[in-house]
Amino acid sequence: MRKIVSILIISVLVLGIVGCSKDGGNSDLKVSMVTDVGGVNDESFNQSAWEGLQKAGKELGVKVSYQESHQDADFQPNIEAATDAGNNLIIGIGYKLSDAIKEAAEKNSEIKYAIVDFSYDDTPGGTPDNVVGIVFKQEQPSFLVGYIAGKMTKTNKVGFVGGMEGDVIWAFDYGYQAGVKYANKDAEVLRQYAESYTDAAKGKAIATSMYQQGADIVFHAAGGVGDGVIEAAKEQDQYAIGVDKDQNFKAPDNVITSAMKRVDVGVYNVVKDLKEGKFPGGTTVVYGLKEGAVDIAPTSDKHVPKEILDEVEQLKKDIIDGKIVVPYNEDTYKEFIKTLQ
Repeated sequence: MRKIVSILIISVLVLGIVGCSKDGGNSDLKVSMVTDVGGVNDESFNQSAWEGLQKAGKELGVKVSYQESHQDADFQPNIEAATDAGNNLIIGIGYKLSDAIKEAAEKNSEIKYAIVDFSYDDTPGGTPDNVVGIVFKQEQPSFLVGYIAGKMTKTNKVGFVGGMEGDVIWAFDYGYQAGVKYANKDAEVLRQYAESYTDAAKGKAIATSMYQQGADIVFHAAGGVGDGVIEAAKEQDQYAIGVDKDQNFKAPDNVITSAMKRVDVGVYNVVKDLKEGKFPGGTTVVYGLKEGAVDIAPTSDKHVPKEILDEVEQLKKDIIDGKIVVPYNEDTYKEFIKTLQ
């Protein structure tokens, strides 16, 4: 009997060793992300990143976690907590973490880091060898939803609500304006920034004002502020356009499309690269329509007529082929508008 038990124990141990080593010894890889102030359940940017990291955990066998930030002052201590926890890769979600990530990377050369929505390429010293930047051409899906807004507006007046001014949101803003004008030169775009990513009440107030001024479609690129924009659309019985994720579920009768920015794709890919020993440190990885990381929402066909969606498909091809170069800031927008005149 003892002999049989011993054999069983040895068999279990052997199977356990084999099971642990089937991924090439990388099962002990630990990856953590630090959110921006919107939190991990923002149903937008941070949540998309976490979904990508969860997918990496499930499919690649790495251990994943997150540190949630509620204010800017949380960034550094959250990165330090992720460092102390023995993570091999720490991902900062959003350009606001860029200073804290670079500081940590310079102190801890043995740890890998990633930053979403920021490139160190043009900063003094460039991108550290243990850091990769993950950026998106958010102007591209913004152009597409702007085109939809320009085609569908009945008042020739639409709106844009931005979070905080800066390169990332300017790309949403000017890409959207360009799309509206490409579809409808006579359309007017009302624009306002909330200077927040969390103040839903302010988003609601801004959008309500736009609807009362005659706008019938408002696009937001503002994180949690956008919840207020969508709430205003429901109350005013008007249309809204979501961002980052497909936000139609928030108001199925009012959110006609969303400018999707697949942060989850970027996060998953950088973890996959690390797992495979191909971490692209010292570089910036750029994702756009060509890479399948930005697009309009799959639920767009609920409200957007088929003929407009067919036109959007052609626009995608034209953007990928370089026939349309979407502007991403005020200067490139001014140049773009000259081509329409």
